[in-house]
Amino acid sequence: MKTVQISLNSIDKVKSFVNDITKFDYDFDLVSGRYVIDAKSIMGIFSLDLSKPIDLNIHADDAELDAVLESLKPYTI
Repeated sequence: MKTVQISLNSIDKVKSFVNDITKFDYDFDLVSGRYVIDAKSIMGIFSLDLSKPIDLNIHADDAELDAVLESLKPYTI
């Protein structure tokens, strides 16, 4: 598992983020305070405070991690 900080401060960013990570077969969790939600859930993402950075836990194999991180570059802080 790898954790990165991301920023999803607009509706368009949330939509493109979900589209980008649904291409991968791995689990992604967003952690904001005590809340943990599935990062592939648009409704779940909108329940978080999007004005602050959010931790993204990536449950991927080390071999595939580079491809995942590359697609997340527009969102990482």
